[in-house]
Amino acid sequence: MKHSRNSQQIQGDFQDFEAPAPAEPEYAGEVTMALPPVPMPDPNARRGLAQPAAKRSVLWSVLGILGEVLMTLAAVCALYVVWQMWWTGVQSEHTQVETRQSASWSDPAGGDSSKVAKAQSGDVPVQPTSASELIAQVYVPRFGQGWVRNVVEGTDEAELSLHGLGHYPSTQMPGSVGNFAVAGHRNGYGRPLGDVDLLQEGDAIIVRTKDYWYVYKYTTYKIVTPEHSEVIAANPEDLNTPPSKRMITLTTCEPKYTTATHRWISYGELSYWAKVSDGVPQELATSSNSAKVAFSSSNTSRSFVSKLGTLQPIVLWALVAYLVLYIAALVAWRYPVLREIRAGKRRRPDASIYGWLLRHQPGPLVIRWALLILLLFIVSVSLIQWACPWAASNIPILQSMSNYAVD
Repeated sequence: MKHSRNSQQIQGDFQDFEAPAPAEPEYAGEVTMALPPVPMPDPNARRGLAQPAAKRSVLWSVLGILGEVLMTLAAVCALYVVWQMWWTGVQSEHTQVETRQSASWSDPAGGDSSKVAKAQSGDVPVQPTSASELIAQVYVPRFGQGWVRNVVEGTDEAELSLHGLGHYPSTQMPGSVGNFAVAGHRNGYGRPLGDVDLLQEGDAIIVRTKDYWYVYKYTTYKIVTPEHSEVIAANPEDLNTPPSKRMITLTTCEPKYTTATHRWISYGELSYWAKVSDGVPQELATSSNSAKVAFSSSNTSRSFVSKLGTLQPIVLWALVAYLVLYIAALVAWRYPVLREIRAGKRRRPDASIYGWLLRHQPGPLVIRWALLILLLFIVSVSLIQWACPWAASNIPILQSMSNYAVD
């Protein structure tokens, strides 16, 4: 009985005993590695759709558009400068050539520009005796070979803007005893007197009328405020003494590039006169007696744009070219960029003025760029032709800066 009780106790103790789980074997130098997750294929990629990309914030989009607007305004200002400094000169050249053609003056020495006119010492003829459409032409070799400007009656802005130089009606005519006074712009409109500060004592200022040459020699200059009208008097050296000299006076604005608060006055005195039928003055001739500058009614030396006188034909032809290319690209390719955006193959672009214009041109990238450049060219030329003159005529600050006027 005693053995039986011990057996039961041992069996009970054995039943309460739990054998430990066998430990996994450890290996020396074992390294544990975490495998990266296997990427799952994107269903959009299998369908050829564009991957989503982060777009710019609203703030950056607004700043980007603001930058484009500022760049556009800067370009418009640059176009206004181009109009003021270049195109007004082209229009002035066109008008002056037309005026010379309508006057039908003969060429010196019947067209033989190699003849030098003999200096005359007799009584000085005066021409014209009264105001006419074309009073004279002025040649100043110091301003460059071929420099010539018309002189018309009057100094209103319409005359000075398109006709070169304007004669003060209250002053004398070329060759007269007294003062032949003219005015001209120093900037823009062909800048007829833009280089008066280059004149040196003794430089020739040559006036040609229909039949005569008047060769003046530069003497001096002065700078005055606009109210000093005595500078164009018959005897500006002494207002109380009758004139005894035959003078020329050139008046223009000072300073050159900012608001004209003063006037630059240049004086010259007649040296001699000559007949146009005899040739050209020595001052307009080279050492070989071939003329540097000779009056001619031909327009062979004119630039292409000055022959036009207006940019309207250029705008028209550029517009025709744009429409032809646009329609051809539209028929052949339509709008590939817009199609890809709608189909999800290209992400929707950020806000941009010029980006929008480029996307809305038909055809591949090269064609779209060509169309955009052509469109911007049309807009730029149109601004020069129509918007800039309107602004100079109607915006007060530009009116005072440009002194623009038309006939």
